[in-house]
Amino acid sequence: MWEQSIRDKAYERRLFRARAIVAAVLVITALFVLAWRMTYLQVTLHEKYQDLSENNRIQIRPIAPNRGLIYDRNGILLAENIPAYSLTIVPEKVDDLDETLAFLNDLVGISDRDLEQFDKRSSYRRRPYEPIVLRQRLSEEEIAAVMVNRFYLPGVDVQAQLIRHYPHGDAFAHVLGYVGRINQRDQERLERDDENKRRYSATSHIGKTGIERRYEELLHGEVGYERVETNARGRLLRTLQREHPAPGTDLTLHLDSRLQLLAAELLEGRRGAVVAIEVETGGILTLYSNPGFDPNAFVTGISFDDYEALTTSLDKPLFDRATRGIYPPASTLKPFVGLAALEAGSTSWNYKVRDPGWFQLDNDERYYRDWKREGHGIVDLEMAIVESCDTYFYDVAVRTGIDGITPFLGQFGFGRDMSIDVISAVSGLLPDREWKRTTGRGPWYPGDTVNLGIGQGFMAVTPLQLATATAVLANKGKWEVPRLLAAENDVTTAFPHGDIPDITLTNDSDWDRMFTAMDHVITGTHGTARALRANLDFSIAGKTGTAQVVGIEQDAEYDSEALQERLRDHAWFMAFSPIDKPQIAIAVIVENGESAGRTAAPIAQAIINKYLGGAEG
Repeated sequence: MWEQSIRDKAYERRLFRARAIVAAVLVITALFVLAWRMTYLQVTLHEKYQDLSENNRIQIRPIAPNRGLIYDRNGILLAENIPAYSLTIVPEKVDDLDETLAFLNDLVGISDRDLEQFDKRSSYRRRPYEPIVLRQRLSEEEIAAVMVNRFYLPGVDVQAQLIRHYPHGDAFAHVLGYVGRINQRDQERLERDDENKRRYSATSHIGKTGIERRYEELLHGEVGYERVETNARGRLLRTLQREHPAPGTDLTLHLDSRLQLLAAELLEGRRGAVVAIEVETGGILTLYSNPGFDPNAFVTGISFDDYEALTTSLDKPLFDRATRGIYPPASTLKPFVGLAALEAGSTSWNYKVRDPGWFQLDNDERYYRDWKREGHGIVDLEMAIVESCDTYFYDVAVRTGIDGITPFLGQFGFGRDMSIDVISAVSGLLPDREWKRTTGRGPWYPGDTVNLGIGQGFMAVTPLQLATATAVLANKGKWEVPRLLAAENDVTTAFPHGDIPDITLTNDSDWDRMFTAMDHVITGTHGTARALRANLDFSIAGKTGTAQVVGIEQDAEYDSEALQERLRDHAWFMAFSPIDKPQIAIAVIVENGESAGRTAAPIAQAIINKYLGGAEG
């Protein structure tokens, strides 16, 4: 059977023909499929693969806008952008990252801090092939060392960029704040908003505190883009198209750098704050807290040791005393309490109190001592302001009652944050019956009112609040809400007055009578700030205050020598000038400064003289 089939030529031809036909069909089918696939790829998907091919050669790169500059009211630059060179790495283009880092360490030196920050930046990088900063502020020698060895460092580059710089350092640290690198928390927040995600696509820094944070949206600007051609290694060959970024808005503040720097000089070596306000506009002229810190250290990343030194310091340099420091207002509250009593009808300018050196409530054995142990004798309201008689204000506070005092004080902004653009400001505390009850401290007692009458007890204010109230007092009740921003790109910024009502008194002459009493605090023979008369270039209406830090026994005398320095009384001074047409209102606190007439008041006078002298000159 087998031999017969081999010798059957016809059968072999039929078998060969069948196989040839099957092979031909398969080949034709394969050619057809190949032709169809080529047509599909070359014609149907032409645009898609042209784009992909183009994207291998052409890249769209976002361009960071220049951050807006910040000036003071006289055009002095407070925050600028300076050029700096950074060492960057694109990890995807590096064959051996550890080897590259070791090589760079030999070339320019890479610290453990640099490596730590590099790892952090890598962890929250927004997109692949994005350069990551390894070291900042390279010197010319370091730049040259990297560029000479560039052939051996694929993925490594030196990038020029503008970084934020604060020429006056710690003098403006709290009010201006600082910018810092966008961290993971910032990134997560930006990613939730598509518009912000686009705007910050080329930005590595963002405002963290102060004005930099409050006006971040204005200062940042709008991102730009460029289409660039690159080679296979990702190196830039040429720019094909460019859409320029829109720079951030330049801001002009009401701040006067002359006064700010003078405050820093006068408070050197002390803890305290100075806040000065332009009475007519509400513009904040000075907002200074001491000690401060160098904001430039935060721009490129502060070291762990330096940051720990700031956070563990007993002086708390990161704490803004001007806007967040809460202190008893002490006797600086007396002019306001006096006006409240006049308005309530519980006292008059002729009403007199006998001061034996103490005050006692009916049916109460406790003695509320005057600061002057032997007392002031027969005292009226003006004398009580001039000599800061506690007993007088104990008496009128009780006669007026908490329900007559607290609402009136609230009209001056106590107990509220009245500023427009000071983001760190706190509201202090203006106590009343409801507050005490809801906080679990029990009912309001007459003794609480006694303490409030001299600015002690539960009452607490910030220097910004006291300066604000002083400006409203100087303006005879007319409100100009405190603000820092004066202009955007030299165009004056208008702020709404809001729903804050001006303060009207039943007897309008009480304003002038109070001004006279506060004038005699400086010019009077027994005025508590009479030491200022020696340098009185301009008339000043003021009030001193001594805020207790620790309580003393009822019959014990205050002995500063027996107390640690940080347990001594705080020194307050509030004032405005000139009296006939007030231009500047100021509040100064010197922590543990004790005598306000010798510590806080001269600082306020020097700033007033500088401001008004410069205005006239």
